[in-house]
Amino acid sequence: MLADTAIRNAKPKEKPYKLFDDRGLYLLVKPAGKYFRFDYRFHGKRKTLALGVYPDVSLSQARDRLSEARRLLADGIDPGEQRKEARAMEASLTTNNFETVARDWFKKKHDEWVESHSVTVITRLENNVFPRIGSRPVNEITAPELLEVLRVMEVRGAKELARRVKQICGQVFRYAIACGLAERDPSADLRGALASPKKKSMATITDPKQVGALLRAISDYHGHLSTKCALRFAPLVFVRPGELRHAEWAEFDLARAEWKIPAEKMKMKRPHIVPLSRQAVAVLRDIAPVTGRGRYVFPSLRTGNRPMSENTVNAALRRLGYAKEDMTGHGFRAMASTLLHEKGWRSDVIERQLAHIEKNSVKAAYNYAQHLPERREMMQVWADYLDTLEAGE
Repeated sequence: MLADTAIRNAKPKEKPYKLFDDRGLYLLVKPAGKYFRFDYRFHGKRKTLALGVYPDVSLSQARDRLSEARRLLADGIDPGEQRKEARAMEASLTTNNFETVARDWFKKKHDEWVESHSVTVITRLENNVFPRIGSRPVNEITAPELLEVLRVMEVRGAKELARRVKQICGQVFRYAIACGLAERDPSADLRGALASPKKKSMATITDPKQVGALLRAISDYHGHLSTKCALRFAPLVFVRPGELRHAEWAEFDLARAEWKIPAEKMKMKRPHIVPLSRQAVAVLRDIAPVTGRGRYVFPSLRTGNRPMSENTVNAALRRLGYAKEDMTGHGFRAMASTLLHEKGWRSDVIERQLAHIEKNSVKAAYNYAQHLPERREMMQVWADYLDTLEAGE
């Protein structure tokens, strides 16, 4: 029988040697350290089970581990194989937890999105989901468990956020199902469980007289020329604010009166063509002497190496006396959509110019130039109509 004193005093020799205890337990002494071991046979094969390293594992602890191993052997279980299975299970729980699966899904998806959307998605997960169920195995998360996560957002009044986070989680669960890591999507069981957020209309102006007043206010704007030109350009092209801010001179062909926005700048990663009216080209020619030698059409007011701040246009609207509940940079899109529909333009043409999502993904891959002749006509008629409104007619 071994004693603690003998183990402490055991010195390494030129070759490893063993000090035996009882019932198959022994201490293997090597220059690198002292190791508790147990030799056994299972189905006729000789095997060795590591029971710990001294002094991290004491002699009494090693004997307890030996007793457990011998109990497994008596039940017909290989203790070495069971340990491997336990470690594999532990690794699986780490690999297949919700956060790991979600980050893998995000890694595969974020190249399809614009940068701002990617940041929004991962931030919502990191702030609201990972701290609560990120370590849970993705296949064990239940609907009530997910609902509890979403309720936290609802309680603080973020009902719309809760709805969007539920959608993101649903995509992660469906990805896990496709990868064979889960069998079902618990978010599907939460239909009707969340409070419906109050629908907020996009802050915009659609009354023709008020639109005319807004355009006159923009013409009288006394701020930076770049900001004023961005304000004048926005209603003529009605692109998304991010697309406007990131517009680069290299994307414009003024001779053809055309702006080709590359796929990586678009919300759904598909290229987009914006026909330019005479008025839109005139705005670009006005700003060209100021920013034409740089990269961005509407650069940052602080440095020309970056695009205009996302707050610049909205801040200018506030200076003009329009509150955020009245008008925003994004509101120029709703303004154009509403009035163009009222003017009788075909919905397909308007939606294509707005670069709204095409439900048919195969069709969407090829339709960025769809209805282009009609869109060119519409954009010029729209610009002429805005001129009449600005003139008070």
